[in-house]
Amino acid sequence: MAQQRLKPLAVRCSLTPWWLKVIAIWLVTRIITTSLLLWFANRQAPNAWTDGQPDYFSYASMWDGTWYYVVALAGYPSELPLTNGGHVEENAWAFMPVYPLFVRALMELTGSSWHVTSVLVSLLFSLAGALMFYRLMQLMLPPASALFSVVLLCVAPLTPITQVAYAESMHAFLLTLGLYLLVRRRYGVLVLVVVVMALTRPTGLAFALTLTLHVAYRWVTRDRDPFPRSQVLAAAGLAIFSGIMGLAWPAFAWAVTGSLTAYTDTELAWRAQYIGYQELVPFTAWVQAAGFWMPGPRGIVVLVMLVIGFIAFMLSPWVSRLHIDLRLWVASYAAYLLAVFFPQSSTFRLLMPLFPLLGALAVPRSRLFRIALVALSLVGQWAWLYYCWWVDGYDWTPP
Repeated sequence: MAQQRLKPLAVRCSLTPWWLKVIAIWLVTRIITTSLLLWFANRQAPNAWTDGQPDYFSYASMWDGTWYYVVALAGYPSELPLTNGGHVEENAWAFMPVYPLFVRALMELTGSSWHVTSVLVSLLFSLAGALMFYRLMQLMLPPASALFSVVLLCVAPLTPITQVAYAESMHAFLLTLGLYLLVRRRYGVLVLVVVVMALTRPTGLAFALTLTLHVAYRWVTRDRDPFPRSQVLAAAGLAIFSGIMGLAWPAFAWAVTGSLTAYTDTELAWRAQYIGYQELVPFTAWVQAAGFWMPGPRGIVVLVMLVIGFIAFMLSPWVSRLHIDLRLWVASYAAYLLAVFFPQSSTFRLLMPLFPLLGALAVPRSRLFRIALVALSLVGQWAWLYYCWWVDGYDWTPP
């Protein structure tokens, strides 16, 4: 009898449009994540951003949400703020303009507040990102696996960041759309996405590397996958253009402030509390961080193990199921992080653009494995909110 009752349910599920399934997954998981955020908000003591027990929208606008608010209302400083020692302080130039200006435009149209508008924009882009992620995954995975990859995306430990006043959900949607267009080789339309994406989060140079590797791969494999001259020119031109867009924001900061290194000096200000003020030397920050967090050889050993483990996972059969362009993006972005980022509490958030790897975790069909992944992800959400978002009075770990 039970099996007979399950059959009509299975039939109805198979006939349900894919987008409705994705929306249902998004809604259920948003209820869970919102409940976690409210649980922490109800226990939040007064802090630099909110009163005690703030409402959801105030609680979701803390931390860097304040910087985006500054950009939306006041723009960027023409003079870089300096410490007593003459070093550049933390300032708005570290935060790119598309998200805050988009929210500001909606505020003008609707008369709504920053707190409400910014969070709702993030929520809507997280839904758009989930829908787009399914479309991307179904290009290379069976429908059931593609759908489970959406589940993993929506329960991921960092998913609370997609419903707060941060640019991450907007950028995740743009990146997913960009990768979809790249896989489909829609180079012309991809130009527009590159422009907006590069001014939403600093990933233009990483995407330029992806496009460069894409051109190289297509050229090497042109015997079995034709690469006509028109596409060579379009893809190569797009790679160059993405590189230009990756440098556009630092160039704009230079033009406004008169300082060639305005953007990089601003970014370096965030790591000064760990290792002091230093110049940006590519591929040294992770070694410095290894020594900071784990003095002595232990830190280097852990760093080497992490790199080897990542490479091993990238070469695994699960990841090989993903389209080559997704693997090129993951490798390019990982290289970008190794080149410019100093690992600290924001590391988890900055790893978010590696989310195409969730498709690899959706390949195994074991029910126990999938249940365990979802459960661990929900525990991870609680842990991230506790350690990186909730302010406990002596917090030094910005998300």
